[in-house]
Amino acid sequence: MSGGVLGFDTSNYTTSVAYFDGEQGRNVGKLLDVPEGTLGLRQSDALFQHVKRLPDLVGQLRADCDLTGLRAVGASTQPRAVEGSYMPCFLAGTSQARALADVLGVPFLPCSHQQGHLAAAAWSAGRLDLLDAPFLAWHLSGGTTELLHVTPEGYNVKAEAIGGTQDISAGQLIDRAGVLLGLAFPAGKALDALYEDGEKPKPFHVKLNELTFSLSGMENKVKDMVQRGEEPAAVARFVLDTVADVVVRATKQARERYPGLPVLCSGGVASNRRLRAAMEQACGAVFAEPRYSTDNAMGVAILTHRALERGARHE
Repeated sequence: MSGGVLGFDTSNYTTSVAYFDGEQGRNVGKLLDVPEGTLGLRQSDALFQHVKRLPDLVGQLRADCDLTGLRAVGASTQPRAVEGSYMPCFLAGTSQARALADVLGVPFLPCSHQQGHLAAAAWSAGRLDLLDAPFLAWHLSGGTTELLHVTPEGYNVKAEAIGGTQDISAGQLIDRAGVLLGLAFPAGKALDALYEDGEKPKPFHVKLNELTFSLSGMENKVKDMVQRGEEPAAVARFVLDTVADVVVRATKQARERYPGLPVLCSGGVASNRRLRAAMEQACGAVFAEPRYSTDNAMGVAILTHRALERGARHE
């Protein structure tokens, strides 16, 4: 692979760099180190880890791809493409990407972390065509649970939040349940593995208000289950079945409002097997490959390449 573009993404918990040549791509990434028993990192600590790790990850990518003749460099510069969306950790990828673009004399093209998620999900599912027409999407991650109405906007997409959580995200609920059970953070994969061995407690019926809902009450129920000595597998089933149930119900209501639109699922929580099975059965939802569900720079690189193809203005 040569003559492509680079993408940088330095999210709250993953450092990643990707190469894309229009057809093939390669992403290298590494989770940030989170102290055992804690629920996350301060932004200053996340930023420090990104700055330290980026050179090594670029070196790994260079070993796998021919990076000569790079045509552009892109980076996610903010969590979402809305006013006021900001996290310091994105400065790590943005600053290095802009500097590299200047040295190479090539365009620098920004996008949001959320837009990158959507592009990576569509591409890895073999449905990059979704980005050229309206669709519905879920961004389900450690920090975000949003139901989106997505429309094309040049080489990129415009994502309008039409539903989702009013408080903690599905990813936060899963991670907090995992920490209560003594699992490592982030706890998505471990909770998913426990699910198969669990009994089948009835999921909690989370109330929908139009297309929004609250998950903070679920956290209290999980705490009660753990204190009562419920089996970890039963807790895992309770949490994941409840999340899947409310996401499916919200999606069905959204499709009544926007009939005929396809549904794309992105973000780390979208790699959960229970959620995937429920959404595929309910509405034929399109899912990213698991490795492109979690935070990655591939979507950033894909959008950067699309910008070149479509002659977008750049910074």
